[in-house]
Amino acid sequence: MKSFNTTAVCVPSKHYMVDLTARVHEIRKMVDEGKYFTINRARQYGKTTTLLALRKELQSDYVVVSISFESISDSGFSSEDSFVKAFCRLLKSNPAFYQNIPEKTREELDSFLARTDGRVALDELFISLNWWCGISEKPIVMLVDEVDSATNNQVFLDFLAQLRAGFISRETDDLPTFQSVILAGVTDVKHLKAKIRPEDTHRQNSPWNIAADFDIDMSLPEDGIRGMLEEYEADHHTGMDTAKMARLIREYTSGYPFLVSRICQLIDMEYSGGAKALDAWSRTGLDEAIKKLLAEDNTLFQSLTKNLNDAPDLKASLRRVLMNGERLPYNMQQDAIARLQMYGFIRNDHNTVRVSNRIFETLLYNLFLSDEDLKNSPFNRMGDLDRNHFVENGRLNMRRILDRFIVTYTEICGPLEDRFKEKDGRELFLLYLRPIINGTGNYYIEAQTRDQTRTDVIVDYLGQQYIIELKIWRGERYNAAGEKQISEYLEYFGLNMGYMLSFNFNRKKEPGVKRVEIGDKVLFEGTL
Repeated sequence: MKSFNTTAVCVPSKHYMVDLTARVHEIRKMVDEGKYFTINRARQYGKTTTLLALRKELQSDYVVVSISFESISDSGFSSEDSFVKAFCRLLKSNPAFYQNIPEKTREELDSFLARTDGRVALDELFISLNWWCGISEKPIVMLVDEVDSATNNQVFLDFLAQLRAGFISRETDDLPTFQSVILAGVTDVKHLKAKIRPEDTHRQNSPWNIAADFDIDMSLPEDGIRGMLEEYEADHHTGMDTAKMARLIREYTSGYPFLVSRICQLIDMEYSGGAKALDAWSRTGLDEAIKKLLAEDNTLFQSLTKNLNDAPDLKASLRRVLMNGERLPYNMQQDAIARLQMYGFIRNDHNTVRVSNRIFETLLYNLFLSDEDLKNSPFNRMGDLDRNHFVENGRLNMRRILDRFIVTYTEICGPLEDRFKEKDGRELFLLYLRPIINGTGNYYIEAQTRDQTRTDVIVDYLGQQYIIELKIWRGERYNAAGEKQISEYLEYFGLNMGYMLSFNFNRKKEPGVKRVEIGDKVLFEGTL
C-alpha cells in the first residue's frame, strides 16, 4: 500500500504524489533545445523528485550523468585536485553506469584518482568529459543536485566557468560538450560572481551567465492534488469530496509540495488512528492537520526561521508586509526581495510582494507575536486568562471576545491616542486572540484585504469559520461601505454572520458591540 512521503525523494510506485508528467515534459523541451539552466527553489520544493522523474524521461534518448554535490565533503572543494578526484569517485559510485562510459574515458578518470606525483587540473577533467561527449552515440546531459553545498567555493565557480567555456565553444566552434546541464538547489547560481583574475578586485563576471531562465511553475496545481487524492480514495474508500479537499489544501499551501504532502500525511495518520473517514478527510480534519503542522519543529520551518534570524533585514521586511500592511514592490534587483524569494518566503503577486502561502503567513505571525510575548504582553496574558469564557457548545462566542477585548484594551491602554497605528490594533488583537484559540483553532490574515486601512482575520475553529474585519474608523460613509464589503465577503465564504472591530478616535463614540443586520447577514460591530 502506498503512503504519503515528506522525506527525501518521492517514488510513484511507493508514494501518493502529484503526477509530474506535464512538468517533466516542459523541462525536457529545454533539454532538447540544448539549454543550460538552474532549478532553484526553496527547501523541500520537490527538486530532487523532479530530477528523478526527469532522469527517467531522458534515459531513452540521452546519456544522463546524475550526481549530487551533497556527497562531496568540504575538503572535496578545497582545490581543483581534490574536486576532480571527488567528482570521479561520484561517477564510480554507480558501477553499472561507470562500466558504460567509454574505456578511454574510464582509464583517464581512473588515472586522475591514482595520480600521486602531481595535481589534477580541472581542465584535464573537462578535456576527458568533452571527448566522451564527442564520441557518444547519444547526447550527454548532466544533472547536478544540491549545488548549495558548493556555492561558497572558488573551485565550484571554476567548475561553472569550464561548463560555460564548453557551452560557448559548442555554439561558436561546434566543439563537443554536454547537450544540457541542469543544476538544482536553493541558490540561484546565475547570480554568483567570480573574479576574472585573482588580483582583480573590481571586475567580476558570472560563470553561469549562459544559463537560460527557468520559469516553469513547480508548485502543485489543484487538479494535480485532486488526482493524488483520487488515487488515495481508490485505495481507502473514505467517501471524501476529493475536489473540495484539493481546493482547500491548495488554498492553504499554494501548492508548496512539502506542505501538501505533510497535511495529507497528518490527515492519513488521524484516519489510520481510528478517526472516522469523513471526520479526518473534511474541513475539520484539515484544520486539525494544519494546527499540528504549525506546532511542529520540522526541518522546513527550522530552515525558514534560521534564515530569518540570520538576516534581520529580511525579517524586518516581512514584518512590514504582514504587521504593517505595507505593499512592497516585487523587484528582484533588490537583494532582500531576491533572498526572500529564494528561501521560499514570498512570491510575485501582480508585481507586489506576497507571502508564499497561508501556512507560512501564520507561521510568521506566530513568530512575530512570540517576539511580543517575550516582552510579557498583558494582552497575551489576559487572552489566556479569559479563554474559558468564550466557548459554548464547541463554538466560539466571537461577540463576547470583541466585547472583552474592548474592555481589556481600555483597562490597559486607556483611550485611543493619535499615535495609534493600524498595525497596533492588529498586533494587540492577535495577541489577545491567539491564546484563546491556541491548541484548538487556527487563524490567518486574508491577504487580499491586508493593507493600512483594513484587515480581515479568518479564524478556523472546530470546522467553523469566523471573519473579523479590523479597521480604523473614518466616518459613517466609510463605515457603511465597509459593512457592504464584509457582507459580500461573508457571501463568498457562505457565512451569515460576521464581525467588525473599529478603532474610533471620535470622542462622541459609543464603545461596545452592537448588532447590525445587512440584508440576510448579521454583523456584530465592535467600537473601541
